[in-house]
Amino acid sequence: MTMSDQALRTAGEIGRVLVANRGEIARRIFTTCRARGIETVAVHSDADSGAAFVREADAAVALPGTTPAETYLRGDLIVAAALSAGADAVHPGYGFLSENADFARAVAAAGLTWIGPDPESIETMGSKVESKALMAEAGVPVLERLDPAAIGEEHLPILVKASAGGGGRGMRVVERLADLDETVAAAAREAASAFGDDTVFCERYLPTGHHIEVQVFGDRAGTVWAVGERECSIQRRHQKVVEEAPAPLVERVGRAMRADLYEAARSAAARIGYVGAGTVEFLAADDGSFYFLEMNTRLQVEHPVTEATCGLDLVGLQLDIAAGAALGAEPGPPRGHAIEVRLYAEDPAEDWQPQSGPVTAFALPSARTAFRLADAGEPYVRLDAGIEAGEAITTFYDPMIAKIIGVAPTRRVAARVLAAALRTMQWDGPVTNAAMLIRVLGDEAFLTGETATTYFAEHPEVLGAQGPDDRVRREAGWMAAAAALAQAAAVEAGQPTGLSDMPVPAPGSIAAGERAGGQRSGEDALALAIARDNPRPHIGGWRLFHTDWTRRSARVAGLEAQIGYRRLRGGWELEPGTLPVGEAVEVVAVAPSEVTLRAAGVECRFAVQPTASGALVSSPTEAQALAWLPRYSDPAAEAVPGSLLAPMPGTVIRLEARVGERVEAGQPLLSIEAMKMEHTIRSDVAGTLTELRVAQGDQVDVGALVAVIADDGAPAEGGADSAGGEPAATGAKGRES
Repeated sequence: MTMSDQALRTAGEIGRVLVANRGEIARRIFTTCRARGIETVAVHSDADSGAAFVREADAAVALPGTTPAETYLRGDLIVAAALSAGADAVHPGYGFLSENADFARAVAAAGLTWIGPDPESIETMGSKVESKALMAEAGVPVLERLDPAAIGEEHLPILVKASAGGGGRGMRVVERLADLDETVAAAAREAASAFGDDTVFCERYLPTGHHIEVQVFGDRAGTVWAVGERECSIQRRHQKVVEEAPAPLVERVGRAMRADLYEAARSAAARIGYVGAGTVEFLAADDGSFYFLEMNTRLQVEHPVTEATCGLDLVGLQLDIAAGAALGAEPGPPRGHAIEVRLYAEDPAEDWQPQSGPVTAFALPSARTAFRLADAGEPYVRLDAGIEAGEAITTFYDPMIAKIIGVAPTRRVAARVLAAALRTMQWDGPVTNAAMLIRVLGDEAFLTGETATTYFAEHPEVLGAQGPDDRVRREAGWMAAAAALAQAAAVEAGQPTGLSDMPVPAPGSIAAGERAGGQRSGEDALALAIARDNPRPHIGGWRLFHTDWTRRSARVAGLEAQIGYRRLRGGWELEPGTLPVGEAVEVVAVAPSEVTLRAAGVECRFAVQPTASGALVSSPTEAQALAWLPRYSDPAAEAVPGSLLAPMPGTVIRLEARVGERVEAGQPLLSIEAMKMEHTIRSDVAGTLTELRVAQGDQVDVGALVAVIADDGAPAEGGADSAGGEPAATGAKGRES
């Protein structure tokens, strides 16, 4: 009997499910469907045509276009796809149309089973405005809704929220009354882009608190389960980064708080005859008092931590209830602890700027399971990833790469195994928040559960902006040395080198596969042809005299390391003083794929896997992607004074100034939409806009020159903030972005 068989199956059956979503959640739903013998159908945009979730489905239907509005928000196209693919049910996942009542009605009207709550429940509880009124009637404390026209200084700060939103989209804080109108308009645009609904509302913003939520399930017989609570207080831009179950605050306050939370959540669901999976969210104080925030009428991103602690397949329960099952006796109390972190393609040290680009390597060697529960017993790590090596992170969708979950009998052990898994993650792709997550998991404030929604503001050191510690510098230096020695050994063994003195990747390696479509560059092809026609004699490592030091520069773990090395008659030697912390390191053994170093009598082995731009270097406790730095800088890459550069890749959606205009410091120039969020680029000086190198609809890469301002010498006040707290564009002289 499966864990979700606590829900007794009735006569209804589901045979083929279309998942109206993408990435990680589509793969998660497919996993449970496969385990039950249920066939699967994927829908995908043009940008996702080669994605892992598309390959894993039994059938796939293309939705022409790339943006959410063209594809995953087109309910009519999705229903048509389900019918043409022979599906008999639709699962919406989370985000996109998951809380769209009209879409749920369209699915049912087409004769398909909707794997979610009734449309009426979605409208009542999915609307944050209506759900707050309902909970107030039921006697649950709520934060008062405010009319933007009536907001005064006494109400500040104000939180603007998308009524149909979630995941931090369409949510912005207003701290100055002068910013209210612009922020409301920006939040509405962002909500329309992410959810197809631009309705927003305002409420008082409480900067400090704990985000506590209760997982609920309801059936057609009126039974409602409260399936454990979660704490999701560590957030950036009102979007969760770390989630865990059970909630540390509830554990600290005691059973009375848990009982009150469960009763409020059950009452909310029972009041409207809720059917299926839902989450009731609260903002709680240290003393255990709480306010109702909203109810999400869908499966949550963080549902794996509840699965791990309650032993339930929540997707399986959704399928059962949609097929007509009745819930049995309420599940038992949670066991153990689970912590989930969201791995994002973003740079926390640069104000969370989203990143995009190809992913050459991605693996989590310590993960014991993916997208499903593991057998109870010893601690383990679960990986729910949206992408695989060989894919690319685009600017069209959310920058979340994966969810990584640590499970253990105690909270500290769960944090420890999760941090260890992140350290040994093999990754070669855009910048991620992995290093920040490791720092959070090792932070004593986190380990003691003393975390609130203000965590990042109170602990800026975990963002990495204050620089790495000695341990990080040491590891970076050792890894750079290992990569340099492995590369030298590969060349000595006869591997051809290109014009840039880099070894040519071997066929089938991740370095060769990174090049577009697996095609070799012209430089590599030329190097291979020369090596084939003019083979080098192999003379081994013998030298009459010591050779000069060979020096290479690399970037690893966010640091630049310069390594000097040379070949001796008896082996290899590292140049003294070149490692970042200046320690004496001996070279024990060198091979093209493995290097052993020793310091103070302690040996460490490093596995080295070449990539097109550097190498993946891993030890038993750490893994990093390394990039070789060019010996000479390209003068063409230098930006002229007064330049404004795109701080992230995206699409230009609006221009707000023209060439020749005088602009003030802080004045909006243009807006870029990236990963479903809007970013405003403002002038950081007062002057004349002499160049505007983009037009509405243009795609820009990170670092692209978008505008040039002739500075008239006026002070730059307020140019660093964009509407809703986004960064200004990066200037040519190292301005903060």
